[in-house]
Amino acid sequence: MSYGCHVSTRGGYRAAAVRAAEAGAGSFQYFPKNPRGLSIKSFDRADALRCAAYCAEHGLVSIAHTPYPTNLAAEDLSQRKRTVESLLNDLDIAQSCGSIGVVVHFGIYKGPEPLVGYQHIIAALDEVTSRWSGHAKLLIENQAGDHAFMGTTFEELATIRKLCKRPELIGFCMDTCHLFASGGWNGEPHAPWLTKAAETGVLPHIAAIHFNDSLYDSGMRKDRHAIIGEGRIGEDGLRWMLTEPALAHIPFILETPTDGTGSHKSQLMRMKEWGMKR
Repeated sequence: MSYGCHVSTRGGYRAAAVRAAEAGAGSFQYFPKNPRGLSIKSFDRADALRCAAYCAEHGLVSIAHTPYPTNLAAEDLSQRKRTVESLLNDLDIAQSCGSIGVVVHFGIYKGPEPLVGYQHIIAALDEVTSRWSGHAKLLIENQAGDHAFMGTTFEELATIRKLCKRPELIGFCMDTCHLFASGGWNGEPHAPWLTKAAETGVLPHIAAIHFNDSLYDSGMRKDRHAIIGEGRIGEDGLRWMLTEPALAHIPFILETPTDGTGSHKSQLMRMKEWGMKR
């Protein structure tokens, strides 16, 4: 099992990989470009390839995360075009860095008919995958329900992937805080959601887990991350996840606050301690 955290790309992509290794991580997440916009980045491909080589040498697994404005359900055609071009840019960077894929939120649509929002998501995914020839995947992330209740169930995740023209290029990233916030999990060990993930066909395609505790109670639809073991999910449920055989092959990556020193080292050590007690 691989434990990791989100790291800064200050100094470049290889520097991000080194930063993760120095923190004691076996995996990491990074923003491929400015997380506040959809502008296309003309990136240093040689640096990205050095990142891939470093990761291969040190056994590091990585994922990229799309910028915050990315919205697969965008209704405005010009916004959708910008989203598609940005995602192709993210995939190119991720592939060059040797990453599994790019995490993208399910999508937010606030119109009167949710079906239209789902149609927009499928259309955007189809356009991206029809133009992508690499092996890095789009990893759709479940949502907390804080903006809209779309993307909070395993049925939705499974259906979107099934209806896309190239499902082999689409996987999932499961966020524990989002699952808890949406009411899909109350924090108990041996939770029913794992059975649901298997029954819907989502489980085999989960490529990464965002391992976050929650500042708020289950079902409150508030996406606020807490240090693991110090939030409302509780230690028992998080420990269970790290010892669940069905999840053993998936990298667990922290998106939590740092430990007060700008590092996730103590939380990574906690994950390793919890995971050893299988």
